Amino acid sequence: MRPDPVTALLRASIRRSVHSDLAGVWARGPLPPGGAVIAPNHHSWWDGYVMREVTWVLGVEFRVLMTERQLARFPFLRRVGALGTSEVRAAVRAARAGAWVVVFPEGALQPVGPLRDVQPGAAWIARTAGVPLVPVALRVTLRGAQRPEAYLRFGRAVPGGELTQVLTDELAALDDELRASDPESPLAGYLRLAGGRASAQERLAGAGRLLARLTGER
Repeated sequence: MRPDPVTALLRASIRRSVHSDLAGVWARGPLPPGGAVIAPNHHSWWDGYVMREVTWVLGVEFRVLMTERQLARFPFLRRVGALGTSEVRAAVRAARAGAWVVVFPEGALQPVGPLRDVQPGAAWIARTAGVPLVPVALRVTLRGAQRPEAYLRFGRAVPGGELTQVLTDELAALDDELRASDPESPLAGYLRLAGGRASAQERLAGAGRLLARLTGER
């Protein structure tokens, strides 16, 4: 069934923002086909948009828990899967029905850095729904390109008691990969899930190669 015009417009706006304002979205690790609680760190404004884009690419249903204050500010986000933090029963039902239910276990947006205190909600929803609890290290970072890049490192499904340690480890591993990488190349071993807008230097380099072929210059 096609979404109503307002929902379709909102979806188009979010996807356009991801594809024009980011350089791309990359992921590695076992991506659950559906029916899971996804537990990423929350250190960027982009995190919700990036997770929604991934589910659109994969064709997976999506719900995300937002604080009541944020949802009151942006109620239209309900049209693309947002639930209030008080709606945990609805989140359980969605996970059982095959959706990715994204729960940021730090509870709210945090400064970039190591993982902050993990709340029990993600583990409770996964346990109650009987679905996997999947930690995801997520960084939206400006490297050698003009625009930020989004990287997601999916960990193995874990019992609730292991979420803090495994998510901490995955985030540290992703940060190590970023520090050791060539800033002008995507991280090795990551699959590009969504394209983004090329940087000015990439467009200039392409134009330079075309000019060189046309003029015979090397």
